[in-house]
Amino acid sequence: MHKKFKSTSSEYTFCGKMHYCQLHICYFGMLCLEFLIMYTLLLQTYRNNLNKILATAYLKDPWKMGVHKRNGVVYLDVHKLPERPQSEIERRRCFWGYSFENLATENSIDEDGSGIDANVEYCSVIKTKLGAHRIVMGAEMDCCDSTDDGRRFYVELKTSRELEYHTVEKFEREKLLRFWIQSFLAGVSYVVVGFRNDAGVLIRTERLRTKDITQKVKAKNYWQGGVCLAFADEVLCWLYGTVKENEDYV
Repeated sequence: MHKKFKSTSSEYTFCGKMHYCQLHICYFGMLCLEFLIMYTLLLQTYRNNLNKILATAYLKDPWKMGVHKRNGVVYLDVHKLPERPQSEIERRRCFWGYSFENLATENSIDEDGSGIDANVEYCSVIKTKLGAHRIVMGAEMDCCDSTDDGRRFYVELKTSRELEYHTVEKFEREKLLRFWIQSFLAGVSYVVVGFRNDAGVLIRTERLRTKDITQKVKAKNYWQGGVCLAFADEVLCWLYGTVKENEDYV
């Protein structure tokens, strides 16, 4: 029996498994001419870079990115930091994450029994604005769900260890911050979290409405979404005014 996801809102009723965005690949660099005409580009990036900038308002994780300015447009390139070898438990957690994606989505198991191909992604191209900055952003999407009337919307899938009284604060300070940033930037309405035990067994799922996440932590004053956005706006203002035309930076 497959787990069915139900909405916590009376506005919509969701049932069945979500659709995995796997087969339709959108190449971020191949933007159509109509899109460029309709929208004046100031910043082009993948969401990953903006995730890092917004989170830095509260978290001090190291990161780096490439920067190039051409014809007044700033391009941010994703640069990965050197990674240390994964431990056995880290590899298991990664596997559990993919397993949850298989469980939560339909049409994710091929005829030969293989599951989701982690090397294939669906990338949505989004035009948005942050402060004075017009942005075209590529964002990988996990899956989509739909309402009874057929309207589809994106959903983020996450996994986490089941919460205990001494782990709730860290979860709300750090993980919920990351969940909110990633989903808010791309206009993703819901995050579905699969909570597991130390053996990797799924204990329960929880559907979080993105716009409610900030309210969940507001009274505890762990972090504020507006602070993240204001910080990122200042960083982008500095970046845009500092980099020179046709020069590369890291």
